[in-house]
Amino acid sequence: MTLGSIRVRSGLFWLTVATVTLFFAPVGPGFSAGRSDATFTIANFPVEARGKNAVAAKKTAISDGQTAALRSLLKRIVPVTAYGRLRQIGTIDAAQYVNGIAVRGEQNSSTEYYAALDFTFSPDGVRSLLRERGVPFIDEQAPSVTLIPVMTGGAGGSQSSAGTWGEVWKALDLKNSISPLTVAELRPNIHADVLKGLAERDEARGMRILAAEYGSQQLVVVEVETDNSASLLKVRVDGQDSVGPITWSRAYRIYDGDKAYAMELAAVVTLGVLEGRWKALKARQSGGISALSQPATPVRIEVLFTSARDWYRLQRELSELYGVEGFRVGAVSARSANVSLSYPGGGGALSNVLARQGLSLEDTGDRWVLRQRF
Repeated sequence: MTLGSIRVRSGLFWLTVATVTLFFAPVGPGFSAGRSDATFTIANFPVEARGKNAVAAKKTAISDGQTAALRSLLKRIVPVTAYGRLRQIGTIDAAQYVNGIAVRGEQNSSTEYYAALDFTFSPDGVRSLLRERGVPFIDEQAPSVTLIPVMTGGAGGSQSSAGTWGEVWKALDLKNSISPLTVAELRPNIHADVLKGLAERDEARGMRILAAEYGSQQLVVVEVETDNSASLLKVRVDGQDSVGPITWSRAYRIYDGDKAYAMELAAVVTLGVLEGRWKALKARQSGGISALSQPATPVRIEVLFTSARDWYRLQRELSELYGVEGFRVGAVSARSANVSLSYPGGGGALSNVLARQGLSLEDTGDRWVLRQRF
């Protein structure tokens, strides 16, 4: 299956010098929250090829597969509104960005090769590729959401177990998605009126019941209904994902009676919608697409605080801010600390983002000064 050009699937007190030294120990080189390398794996990706022999067919399948998988990865982490910028990348050798390939299953004949492969790409390599070409990207995974696939009767009546619809979702690469999902069965004690309430805007009651039953506030119900008279597959999404409440619906044409194909397409598009919502949220929090497109620029900051508690909080807020890289702590005193980092667009862009969090970052000429607004 294809989607576009892609093959489918977060009181002042005094301290002695010794206490300051221990409490304010510099953050190590690996301290960089908000990023997840899981998003750089494209799992269960189908490949196939023919060749003059089995070895040639396998070589071609893997070469073509890693190119297609890289395209799929880029569309996973690049905001939809910036897809056009992917053309700037042009033709590249995908192999240089591959860290590893795992085989889930394969078949071959004397001239053909078929397999399902996991392609793991280099996070730093792909990030550098996109930054060099000014393409914005989001690689922070959203909190996992519980997804409940439901098949609804033609008259909008009885709900059944997910069946094929559930299997379609389980076949997608949900764990490594930018908006990871965990598929759960519709439980027998969830009656039809609960789901009907969601669809009829009685979200509060329906969500309360579902949240209590599944132990999570973040869950979505994805209902599918077949309209045989119009050859349509109707999909409706209700619930709350990592961004907030969601109600969304779309119909898909069933061509030549191929309902399975329509279901696969519907699931892929729905996953794309959930991913798009998360990427849009993170882009807004980072100052917009234009800010994310800027190259990472070094910034030296003097952080002012009134207590160890304030310093700890400011340190975490700054270091865990999406887009911050290479966070390092230098000299620390009882009331200030020197830190260095890199951020897309430099100090100016960072100042705009921090302002929305109630923090003031001002340029003093030789450095930036960060303090809490009162």
